[in-house]
Amino acid sequence: MWTRDALRDLIRTKMQGVKFIVVANREPFIHRYDGDRIVVQKPASGMATALDPIMDASGGTWIAHGSGDADREAVDEFDRVRVPPDDPTYTLRRVWLTKEEEKGFYYGLANEGLWPLCHVTFTPPVFRPTDWDMYRAVNRKFADAVLAEAAGEPAFVFIQDYHFCLLPRLLKEANANLIVAQFWHIPWPNREVFRVFPWQEELLHGLLGNDLLGFHIRHHCLNFLETVDRTLEAKVDTERFEITRGGRATTVRPFPISIDADEHAAHANSPAADEAMVRWKRRLGKRTELVGVGIERLDYTKGIPQRLLAVDHLLDTTPDLRGKFKFVQVAVPSRSQVPAYSRLEDEVEGLVADINYKWRDRGWEPILFLKEHQGPTDMAALHRLARFCVVSSLHDGMNLVAKEFVASRADDDGVLILSRFTGAARELPDALLVNPFAPHEIADAMKQAADMPADERAKRMRRMRQQVAENNVYRWAGKILSGLLKFDFPEPAEAGGRGRDSKADDVLVPAPDLYARV
Repeated sequence: MWTRDALRDLIRTKMQGVKFIVVANREPFIHRYDGDRIVVQKPASGMATALDPIMDASGGTWIAHGSGDADREAVDEFDRVRVPPDDPTYTLRRVWLTKEEEKGFYYGLANEGLWPLCHVTFTPPVFRPTDWDMYRAVNRKFADAVLAEAAGEPAFVFIQDYHFCLLPRLLKEANANLIVAQFWHIPWPNREVFRVFPWQEELLHGLLGNDLLGFHIRHHCLNFLETVDRTLEAKVDTERFEITRGGRATTVRPFPISIDADEHAAHANSPAADEAMVRWKRRLGKRTELVGVGIERLDYTKGIPQRLLAVDHLLDTTPDLRGKFKFVQVAVPSRSQVPAYSRLEDEVEGLVADINYKWRDRGWEPILFLKEHQGPTDMAALHRLARFCVVSSLHDGMNLVAKEFVASRADDDGVLILSRFTGAARELPDALLVNPFAPHEIADAMKQAADMPADERAKRMRRMRQQVAENNVYRWAGKILSGLLKFDFPEPAEAGGRGRDSKADDVLVPAPDLYARV
C-alpha cells in the first residue's frame, strides 16, 4: 500500500537532494484582499491535493500563474513566497500574465481549443492564430521561470496538463541537464479528431521534449502513440510505449490519478459532516425520502443537461417517486468568459425551471439546483445522504468525484451511476455504467439504484472502496516519481558544463528582465 509516509521516504531517499520543480497553471495558494486585509485561500483542486505530499516532502518549487489580486504583495523580489503559510515546506514561484496573455493562452487556445478538442463532446473547438501566439509566448515565459529556478543544475521538472504542450521542448533545448515529465489530466483524442488542430506538428514536437509523458488510462496512451505515428517523422514503439524523435526518446505510460481515500473517509465521517447532514435534511424538506446527487463544475463536458432530462424521464415512468424524490445538482460556475459556458449555464437553468414547473406539487420540486461552491464538509455530507450519485460526464480523463463519493461511504451504502466514458469506469466496474448521451439509460440506472437491495448495494460499494483505497493518490505520485528516477542526468559536458558537480553560484535574474525577451 502506498501511503503519504511511503511517498515521503521515496522522495527523501531516492531524489538525493536534486531540485524538484512543478509547473501548473493553477497555484496551490492564492493571496486575496478581504477589505484591507490580505487572506490566503487554498482553492479546491484535485491536482493540488495530489501534488501536496510531493511538494511537502521534496521542499521543491511550484511555478504557477499568480492570479490573486494580492499575489504581488506576498512575493519577494524574485516573485517567490514560502507555503503553506502556517508551516512553510516549499516555494511558490509566481508568473505574471497580462490580461491579453490570459485571454489568449488560457481562455482561448487552452479552453476554447484544446479542451473541447480532447473531450470530444461535439462542442466545436475554436482556433485563432492570435491565441496560438499567446500560448507560445506564455509557454516561453514559464520556461524562463523554470530555467531560472533550476539555475543550470540537475533538476526534476514535473509539468501539469494541456496548458504547457510546448514547455518540455523549450526546457530540454535550453538546458539538457533536466529530467522532464508531464501528466495530461484530460483525455487524448484519437488521431482523426486531433487532425483538426492547426498547429499539430509543433504541439506534438513540444510534448516529445518530455522524458516521461503520463495519461490516465492505457487507451489515451495508445491514442497518443497513433497520433504521433500518423503525424510526425518519428519511431513509435507500441510494445515498449516509447517514441523516438531526433535521437531523443519519450516514454509514454498510464498513471490513473486518485484521492487520499483514508483522509477523505475520515473527513466525511467527522462530527462536522454529521452536523452538515442535519442542515442538508432541513434544506431538502420532510417529504424527501430518496436523494440523488450530482456535484461538479458547470462544464459542458459533465453531461448536466442530459442528467436533468433523465430526472424528468424517471418521474414520467416511475409515478411512485413523485413528491418523494429530490435530485440535488451542485454546479459551480466556471470559465464564464467562454461563450460555450455561458450558453450552458442558460440551458441548465432553463431545464431546471421547466422540469420543476412540470412536476411541482404542494411545495415539492424534484430538482434542487445550487449554482454555488460547497465546502468539502458539505459535499461529503451530501454524499452520505444520497442513495445514488450520478457522474455522467460525456468524456473525462478520470473524474475524482466518483472516487470521492465511494470514499465517503464508510457505511457501505449508496450506488454510483457512472459514465462509460470516464477513466474511473475502468477502475470501478461495480458502478452502474451508462451512456451519458442517453437520458433514458441514466433514468433506468436511477430506477435500478432506487430499487437495489441493501445487500447488493453493500457488496458493490465494498469492492469499489477497496479499489479506491489501494489505488490512492500516493500510488499515482509514487509511480510517476519512480518512472522519473529511472532516467539518468547527462554528464556535465552535455549540459553546457553545468552538471551535477558544478560548483558555480547562480544568481537568479529578476522576472522583468527574463520576460523582456518574450
